[in-house]
Amino acid sequence: MVKIRLRRTGLKNQPSYRIVVADKEAPRDGRFLEIIGFYNPRTEPFTFDVKEDRVYHWLSQGAQPSESLAQLFKTVGLTDRYERVKKGESAETVLAEAKKYYEDRKVKQQTRKD
Repeated sequence: MVKIRLRRTGLKNQPSYRIVVADKEAPRDGRFLEIIGFYNPRTEPFTFDVKEDRVYHWLSQGAQPSESLAQLFKTVGLTDRYERVKKGESAETVLAEAKKYYEDRKVKQQTRKD
């Protein structure tokens, strides 16, 4: 079974994550099939950059997101957009809407919490 999950990168006490597609049996930081995004929980608000077209592709192929990633997908509205694509809405319009959402989202690059 294929999972979409987080792969930890970054220094000690400074985590950042890559969003990867990997086999369920592979270790957390081990072999993966494709990198489809990036997540940094240390910025305010969190940095979340993902290739939504690739997420849609893998979800349509039967990949399952991990629990933490499913929660992140729901937070940024990706789950709702994917459901609209499944119901027959044009993927191009949904991807354009997603691109606008990510551009409008203001993220400070500072990672320290003052």
